[in-house]
Amino acid sequence: MSQVLALKYRPTSFDKLVGQETITNTLSLALSSNRLSHAYLFSGLRGSGKTSTARIFAKALVCDNGPTATPCETCENCKMANENRHIDIIEMDAASSRKIDDIRELIEHTKYKPNIARYKIFIIDEVHMLTREAFNALLKTLEEPPEYIKFILATTDPMKLPATILSRTQHFRFKQISKSETVKHLAHILNLENINYTNDALEIVARAGNGSLRDTLTLLDQAIIFSKGSLTPSNVASMLGLLDPMKIEEIYESILNEDRKKLLEITKELDEYESETVIDELIAYLKDRYFEQDVRYSNMLCERFLRILSEAKNLLYINANDSFVLLLVFFKMVEALNVKKIDDMITALENEKNLHVSPKISQIVQKEEMKQSFSKIEQPPLSVSDEDMEKEASTSVFLNKNIELFQKLIEKMNDRSVEIGECFESSVSFTSFEDGKLELSSSAEGENRLKLRHNWSTIKHLIQDTFGIETKINIIQTEPKEDKEEEKPQEVEKAEEVPLEKTEEQNNTAPLSKHPFVKKAMELLGQDNE
Repeated sequence: MSQVLALKYRPTSFDKLVGQETITNTLSLALSSNRLSHAYLFSGLRGSGKTSTARIFAKALVCDNGPTATPCETCENCKMANENRHIDIIEMDAASSRKIDDIRELIEHTKYKPNIARYKIFIIDEVHMLTREAFNALLKTLEEPPEYIKFILATTDPMKLPATILSRTQHFRFKQISKSETVKHLAHILNLENINYTNDALEIVARAGNGSLRDTLTLLDQAIIFSKGSLTPSNVASMLGLLDPMKIEEIYESILNEDRKKLLEITKELDEYESETVIDELIAYLKDRYFEQDVRYSNMLCERFLRILSEAKNLLYINANDSFVLLLVFFKMVEALNVKKIDDMITALENEKNLHVSPKISQIVQKEEMKQSFSKIEQPPLSVSDEDMEKEASTSVFLNKNIELFQKLIEKMNDRSVEIGECFESSVSFTSFEDGKLELSSSAEGENRLKLRHNWSTIKHLIQDTFGIETKINIIQTEPKEDKEEEKPQEVEKAEEVPLEKTEEQNNTAPLSKHPFVKKAMELLGQDNE
């Protein structure tokens, strides 16, 4: 009678356990040194070896040569333990026997000594399924059991156990079995079974098992039946409902070649597959190419591809159209090929010397160049040294850079608000920028001045973002040329009016007879005449 591989090749000793070397070493040393606890807790992923380890540990405790890390396998206790019929090894499924009455019955069994072995061992599987009352009933016995009693608890979710239970046990955490170890174990089993296989096929099976050896062996059983005794990647992928590895490679080749037409055809072919499965397979293939250091998949490209594929899963969770999501993913990955390295971008920016400059900036440049030319004509140097030439060159370069920065400032303002940008460009001009001080001249009046004042916080932020966060800003208010011309005749008129007013005041002076002193003198004289 045939037997499933998970049961047929179930480990019966510590050295046959796969992927749990730390735990097996610790338990073996505890058995060899006879430093045993009264209660153990095994937690971990399903199919990681918790129950198998519990049975091996129990057999090592009841062996005639024990406690020992290497049971003899020949004594009666070992034989009964291997056949799961030992009277002193009691297994209990807490998922079905989870009430307080079941625990009371277990506690009653602890009162009696073992029948034939030196220990009576209770293996409680899925212990997190017990009720709160059952846990409370087990606490006292678990803390101070008789010396001949050993408890081995197993669970996939230790967080559901009360802290009082965790504190009374030695906790061993079973890790997820790696893919490489799983592939080695599968190859060993297939060699014993005389079945042909390829390593690529075993890797697909191991990846589908997700770290659970029992699940992987179950899938291997199914793959052997489907492939009729010869495991190939295409057969295994078809059996698991996965994409053929050749199809995944074809997808990536089309993406790298930017063949959008081919990607449309592939998307139609993928309608029979689950989109989430396709994305998982694309991520797995990308991971393999990255680990193999394929030159076509750089760090930045892999990071972009992974981000696009991860975001696609979020789109699937909101019940979006699966085929459209896949097509969108493929096209986004094509767009992600337009990647420029940072060094290339810096070089390109340095090479961009001919920037688009506004008329106002070009006028400033022309004026500065004319000033420099006139200064050279008025005061021609007798001898020009190399240092002077370098200073003049550096000054002109520095000025051009400042003007370019001012031009970038105007572009940023136009990007933020066209209205503010036009107002700033028409009213404000660049004067100088030295030692972190930016000097601007403003001729804004009326509505433009109100706009600039109202949006000053935004303008200041953009200036500091362009010229530096510690830039100090000094704005000199200037008057428009039109206003000056209009004000000149007014000043002339006022100047002409001033002497007229003065002459009137002089003509309209009061007579001398009305002066108080003159009045007093005339009164006195008048009295004398009388």
